[in-house]
Amino acid sequence: MSLPLENTKLYYTIGEVSKLFNVNASLIRFWEKEFDILQPKKNKKGNRLFTQKDVDNLQIIYHLVKERGYKLDGAKKKLKENKEDTMNEMEMISSLKKIRSFLVSLKEEM
Repeated sequence: MSLPLENTKLYYTIGEVSKLFNVNASLIRFWEKEFDILQPKKNKKGNRLFTQKDVDNLQIIYHLVKERGYKLDGAKKKLKENKEDTMNEMEMISSLKKIRSFLVSLKEEM
């Protein structure tokens, strides 16, 4: 599941990624150190460049830590054991939120 980004680019800066998740860039850097699935490239200046895969992985980490309340160790364990289940769960939650939003708007029109 990918977050909708404004344009399709090969790489996203840490500023763009932090705005996407509404967190500080320092948290993204911290998660990069903590989670080995995050592998942003660095340019000659040392600036991080995140691929869409990195953004997708950050979305999973964000979901586990910020939305589900996992501690870092628990999130790491969950990612190692069953990343696919977590991704499926995120997609299901997203679909249910869209359905709920649609139903609420439908109710307001009545």
